[in-house]
Amino acid sequence: MKIGIISDTHGLLRAQVFEVFAGVEHILHAGDIGDADILTELQALAPVTAVWGNVDGMDIRGRVPEVARLELGGVRVAMLHGMQLGSPTPEKAAAAHPDAGLVVFGHSHRPLIRQVGSVLAVNPGSAGRRRFKDPVTVALAELADGRATARLVDLDPDGR
Repeated sequence: MKIGIISDTHGLLRAQVFEVFAGVEHILHAGDIGDADILTELQALAPVTAVWGNVDGMDIRGRVPEVARLELGGVRVAMLHGMQLGSPTPEKAAAAHPDAGLVVFGHSHRPLIRQVGSVLAVNPGSAGRRRFKDPVTVALAELADGRATARLVDLDPDGR
């Protein structure tokens, strides 16, 4: 099962997301959505599971949970924005959800994929407006046979 993973859009959904997420079977948005219309736009591609982040208003908080747990492709998935962990790290996220095969979080705007024991921790980075020299990224994951793999995709390799 092919999954698109996005976070920290902060009200901006780049056109490149539609290209990268073409053919995904599910989309995970790890919060700081910024505008509820982004969820509607993503739903045109695939079903969306989202959580709210610290900058999301009541309109979004009323539509999505703070933490989501689901099973996709035989993999237990846990997703949170990350503010619950202070400065989120793969180790903190994995420790908070040790029964998950995949833990998705955002908040730091720093893209990373790290295996922590049996948990694959993924922060897709920020897909919204560029901050400082942080990259603009999303992630793609494959979930099959109870295992998850993922890779990062740079949406703005030229740094615009």
